[in-house]
Amino acid sequence: MLKKFGAVCVLAGSVAATGVWAVEVDPSLKDYKKAAGVEGSLKSIGSDTLNNVMTLWAEGFAKEYPNVKVEIEGKGSGTAPPALIAGTAQFGPMSRPMKGAEMDDFEKKYGYKPTGIRVAVDALAVFVHKDNPIKCLSLAQVDAIFSKSRKHGGKQDLKTWGQLGMTGPWASRPISMYGRNSASGTYGYFKEVVLADGDYKDSVKEQPGSSAVVQAIASDKYAIGYSGVGYKTADVRSVPISATDGGACFDSTPENAYAGEYPITRFLYVYLNKKPGAKLEPLRAEFAKFVLSKQGQTGVVKDGYFPIPSAVVGQDLKALELSY
Repeated sequence: MLKKFGAVCVLAGSVAATGVWAVEVDPSLKDYKKAAGVEGSLKSIGSDTLNNVMTLWAEGFAKEYPNVKVEIEGKGSGTAPPALIAGTAQFGPMSRPMKGAEMDDFEKKYGYKPTGIRVAVDALAVFVHKDNPIKCLSLAQVDAIFSKSRKHGGKQDLKTWGQLGMTGPWASRPISMYGRNSASGTYGYFKEVVLADGDYKDSVKEQPGSSAVVQAIASDKYAIGYSGVGYKTADVRSVPISATDGGACFDSTPENAYAGEYPITRFLYVYLNKKPGAKLEPLRAEFAKFVLSKQGQTGVVKDGYFPIPSAVVGQDLKALELSY
């Protein structure tokens, strides 16, 4: 769960027709200013969650620099650290923080740790079919649906919608579960936060990407699954979540994410190889600056995620030893 961000420019409410939340980029973020002499090729390997927004950034960057080629491969966050270590990618997008063992493997080769920047905020949504009337689920209930360990203290294995209080034709219907595969940072984050590092049930249907999870839920009336909020469509709805049984329920809105009220909120990251005290070469430096600029964060909003506040941008630019 994120700590409260404080003052961030967010529009209240939603677009009723699509269920997409309306958000504004922090007005104090700087516009990107084109630099001279930037050319070459970049490759990004990592998170599927960030695949679409990486594409938007690449397209926006290419408009500034027609001689730059950006190649993107999104097969899961777990593919980012090996690619950075091998030098086959210059950027490693991840939907979770890099693990200690991954950091250590990188440090064994280079003598220092990789640098991560926060590039978006995601309310990791629990989605159901648009016709599902469920009003709220606690973390313990979501855990008892997806996990055989039930480390959040659920007293019973939840297998049917009737066990969650639903009546009529829903009561006897089995809960159909969809999730990501183990290479996914979303899989890992959901396991850590929602399952309290417990084990997934064998009956969870693992999907190769976030969009595949949402598509499966859209075509299965009795389904439930998890995915980044940016993959929300009109055919699914996000379920409000309470941190405790009987506690207040919060939907995956920008207001609730920034306030730290929605309990499955996370940063999305991009990692890169930066030697401490050494300046980044212009190509990687300018791409990072573009991502953290007003234009880059507008791409975050376009993709359905929530933009980074300027205070966080300032911290991460400093970590890269960059400035506008």
